[in-house]
Amino acid sequence: MEDRTNRDREKVNIDYDRLYDDLIAGIPEDAPVDDLICTHYTAVVVSRGGMGLGEFMDEFDTRPMTEPGNKKNLTLRQLAEGIKSWNMTEAAIGQAAINAYYNSKEMAQGNGIFLTDSLHSEDRTADPFITYQKAVRGKKVTVVGHFPYLSELFEPVCDLSIIEAYPEAGDYPDQAAEYLIPGSDFVFLGPLTLIDKSLPRLLQLAEGAFIGMVGPASVLSPVLFRYGVDEMDGFVIKDNDIAYRLLKEQESLKIYSSGQKVSLRKTEYEMFRAKKQRQDGSRNAETAR
Repeated sequence: MEDRTNRDREKVNIDYDRLYDDLIAGIPEDAPVDDLICTHYTAVVVSRGGMGLGEFMDEFDTRPMTEPGNKKNLTLRQLAEGIKSWNMTEAAIGQAAINAYYNSKEMAQGNGIFLTDSLHSEDRTADPFITYQKAVRGKKVTVVGHFPYLSELFEPVCDLSIIEAYPEAGDYPDQAAEYLIPGSDFVFLGPLTLIDKSLPRLLQLAEGAFIGMVGPASVLSPVLFRYGVDEMDGFVIKDNDIAYRLLKEQESLKIYSSGQKVSLRKTEYEMFRAKKQRQDGSRNAETAR
């Protein structure tokens, strides 16, 4: 893995305030909302076969929705605008709308992500807490969000700090991000940071670190590369019917049986795009003859 730590990575001038608008702008204006459901933990949006997930924070709903009407009547891009809402249920629906586009099978493959032919693929290479065990050895690592087996995998090999909205024993509260993230070598961020609007600031604090987005609701969009993210480890749903059943039965922890864990890495994406451009150029040259 390329060494991208705070000691050898140049800082860049980024307008983090544009992150949400840039994600939304990539969604076609005419994309429809085919279905929308909200379960106890998850918002689900379907558009043109793609299914996206959004994580609920409804206990923090102190603000009214900006679009209180029937959201199924909106376009996918209009629904995605909800990610900017301070009503956290509406923001979760907005996240699900964004993921219905970027995390669809079509878009994932179009961005160079390899999808297997089987329904369920347990790819350990798409789990950063497994693949980066050697890379983080002896490094300062900050993780925003609690993930299964994180402490067991990382704590023995690195200087690990976990920041969590619902802190457990040994965790730091959200406010600690301002102090812990600067100077970190690796920073991993959960998808809730997109909903609670902390993501732009966290990315700014993490400038100079290797930055990864982790979790089934993580957006698989190359847009995030422009904001300093190096890798997105997310999920592509392959069977909408299975995912629906699991989520309606509040079996969200089994959601991985409906699709494939995947990674979108900046270095691999750039190589994929360069190869595709060369192939397109060759085809155009042949056509011109």
